Amino acid sequence: MSAADRGILETFENPHPQRDYIIETVCPEFTSLCPKTGQPDFGTLTIIYTPGAKCFELKSLKLYLQQYRNIGSFYEDVTNRILDDLVAVTQPKHMKIEAAFTPRGGIRTNVIVQHPGGTSSSRG
Repeated sequence: MSAADRGILETFENPHPQRDYIIETVCPEFTSLCPKTGQPDFGTLTIIYTPGAKCFELKSLKLYLQQYRNIGSFYEDVTNRILDDLVAVTQPKHMKIEAAFTPRGGIRTNVIVQHPGGTSSSRG
């Protein structure tokens, strides 16, 4: 499987590094490919993070996420890859991604990943 190019992600300096605050970014049009069928998978990504020194720039995030339209990846893998790439470029104090995928075959899947570690249960 190929990977998205994290080099496309741009950052900017956190304008308030002295304060812990939460940024929530919702991406309701996320698309990737099912590696088994080659059919598109649709979902909503919610990225919640407490920035360290850097924040990610939204246009570059959009361009980064659009790369997944051509990458076959299971839900679990794509969600973890996105977290790894965003953490690598921003070094946040905390980051959580909730990926809510559109039902397929009557089954809905949500994948929730966090940095640093930890687990969370679905609100499902």
